Amino acid sequence: MPFSVLMSVYKKEQSAYLDAALKSVFSQTLPPDEVLLIEDGPLTEELERVIAEYGRQYAALRTYRFAENVQLGRALAKGVELCSNELVARMDTDDIAVSDRFEKQYRYMQEHSEIAACGGWLEEFNDAGTYSKVKRMPESGAELMKYARYRNPLNHMTVMFRRSAVLSAGNYEHFPLLEDYYLWSRMLAAGGTFYNLPCVLVRMRTNDGVYGRRGGADYFRQYRRLRKKQRELGLLKPREYVTALALTAGMTLQPAWIRKIMYRRVLRKRSEQNFLL
Repeated sequence: MPFSVLMSVYKKEQSAYLDAALKSVFSQTLPPDEVLLIEDGPLTEELERVIAEYGRQYAALRTYRFAENVQLGRALAKGVELCSNELVARMDTDDIAVSDRFEKQYRYMQEHSEIAACGGWLEEFNDAGTYSKVKRMPESGAELMKYARYRNPLNHMTVMFRRSAVLSAGNYEHFPLLEDYYLWSRMLAAGGTFYNLPCVLVRMRTNDGVYGRRGGADYFRQYRRLRKKQRELGLLKPREYVTALALTAGMTLQPAWIRKIMYRRVLRKRSEQNFLL
């Protein structure tokens, strides 16, 4: 069975990062049959050059361009519709896939037809080489379901999913900052089964700016919307909803420097504590 890789790029991304991401995709031990790159609005000349160069080298690369920036949820929804294969791997355009990522996920998905989406661990790093930490995830079953009530159960950039399962759950929706968590919530509510491989699949770039983006009043409001949706879906019982909302407020409404410490010292340690991602 062939498989696709779905990526989305927009003008503010760096061409060197896109180059490294595409290189890691096309140098896999099991290369994809299709790489669908959604161009979310007009891009810079540098990004266009990288895309053109890989297009000349690899026939598997396909592109689809939006005339204007539509944001990630809408871009990925269109991408899922356009992907040619049932198995689709997500990849961000500034991260690096480990060399055998797709081979491991493909084999697991082939051997476990009941799994709707398969993710894995990620290694966060910065360009300065001063930070590196592995984010481990619960593997499956009750442990994963408990985790999903309070934290995102799949690292988005590590996921390989079944296209039919995503479409049955309504596909990605426009839900800024939480497009993936909302999709996974709907899939779980519909009876979907997830699994996280207990190994690093992707190296994810990070910097201090990420802690600012994961907080503030707007981010809290989006998370509050998500918690209400999860309650409506039946994923959160009344008491769990109140707990999740309180933890969300505690994490998102504190200063960015405190949030940085929490992410690096607490949230990246695997535990059964119900902290927010």
